[in-house]
Amino acid sequence: MSTSRPLDRRTWLKLGGLSLGALVSGTGPNLAQLFATESAAGSDFSVILFWANGGPSHLDTFDLKPDAPAEVRGPFKPIKTNTVGVHITEHLPRIAKLADKFALVRSLHHNRGEHSGGSHRFLTGYPSVAANLNDAEYPDVGSVVSKELDGRGGEVPTYVSNTKSYGSGPGHLGPGFAPFMPHANPVTSTGANAYDPVPLHLTKEGHAGLSLDPDGTVTLRRRDDLRRSLDALPRWLDDRSGPTAEFGRHQRRAVELLAGPRTRAAFDLGREDARTVARYGDSDWGRDLLTARRLVEAGARFVQCQANIRLRSDTGRITTWDDHSVNCDIFRAYEERMPVLDRAVSALIEDLSDRGLDRHVLFVFCGEFGRTPRIAYQDASRRPGRDHWPRAMSVLLAGGGLRMGQVVGATNGRGEEPTHRAMDSNCLLATIYQRFGIDPNRAHRDRAGRPIAILPECEPIAELIGTRPARGVG
Repeated sequence: MSTSRPLDRRTWLKLGGLSLGALVSGTGPNLAQLFATESAAGSDFSVILFWANGGPSHLDTFDLKPDAPAEVRGPFKPIKTNTVGVHITEHLPRIAKLADKFALVRSLHHNRGEHSGGSHRFLTGYPSVAANLNDAEYPDVGSVVSKELDGRGGEVPTYVSNTKSYGSGPGHLGPGFAPFMPHANPVTSTGANAYDPVPLHLTKEGHAGLSLDPDGTVTLRRRDDLRRSLDALPRWLDDRSGPTAEFGRHQRRAVELLAGPRTRAAFDLGREDARTVARYGDSDWGRDLLTARRLVEAGARFVQCQANIRLRSDTGRITTWDDHSVNCDIFRAYEERMPVLDRAVSALIEDLSDRGLDRHVLFVFCGEFGRTPRIAYQDASRRPGRDHWPRAMSVLLAGGGLRMGQVVGATNGRGEEPTHRAMDSNCLLATIYQRFGIDPNRAHRDRAGRPIAILPECEPIAELIGTRPARGVG
């Protein structure tokens, strides 16, 4: 048989879903992704998605409404940025000084108000049948990128994530196009909202699971688990003339990628200049975003990381951005999150610009939806919170060779819905796919063999790609 033919879905089913996680870290179906791409060709565009799972409030970050009633606007004040007419929250002063290097889209919306249903809708472009689903029914944007770049990767994984998001995944593309997750936690793909944040950067615990030593060897954390997984495969695995011969080659390729110098170097923050590390800040978010920059610089094409943080116990019980009154005091939570976000994100934006990476690396900060334009007090403590709101949201983007220094779209005076340039959230995916050179009309086959377009019909955001002047700044 040809050694260049990739394993198909049926073969993977026969292999029982054995994954990189089983082979390397004991988590998630990730094996095929590490060897799914072979040589970078064409566009060198990459994305870093900092995913505020739970849904960040547009009204308290990038679309403040100071003239709205108190029950709508909240306590935070808008401040000027270095771009005339653009204002953001007072709690992001470093980011405010970089408005010429980022763009805000304030008018995206969709129709799903559940966490996993909203994440699925936002990240795949398709509404799911199930409302609260752990795994995606359609492939998310990172998996689509992995599939479309199949056979054109380099020496590092094409799609990397710290862990799996609720309602995301490769869908009908199969586990071969799931991300490489160095230390994933399966709880992150459930309705839980108070799990320990999962770092993208390798912590001491992460190194215990996957040791990338100077000699380029890979230490398998669960050797017994690996042996049992391999022993459990059907006897036909011993057929060296069949599909399993290909499996063995790909298995070796997976380990070679992890052991390779570029992957090891990307995860090794000890190789980074100490002044750069300090700029990002002494936080998980700082180290995660610096690791993400190192990964795309090394050749990764889509890096996704959840923006979770442990709040003080008197502020709330969650680690996500699900800021209902029953979960936390939303405004105290933002006062804790914002300084960390401000330092880490501003450092990344400056770093991408200083290195010239802003021409082909796009940073995106968003979640599955916005929050309600009315403050609620459901908790017995009467602390403030906001609920789910997919009818309006704000997204921050930086770099990617797109037009920065602008605001696209606007919402009404209460932040309830777009009043200018209302766009389905698929427009953001269409913009990303265009920059990757991916035709969103291209069809992939689902599990029943039916052709499914990558994205339902939607246009890229013209203001970002330079074909339409921006309006609606504020």
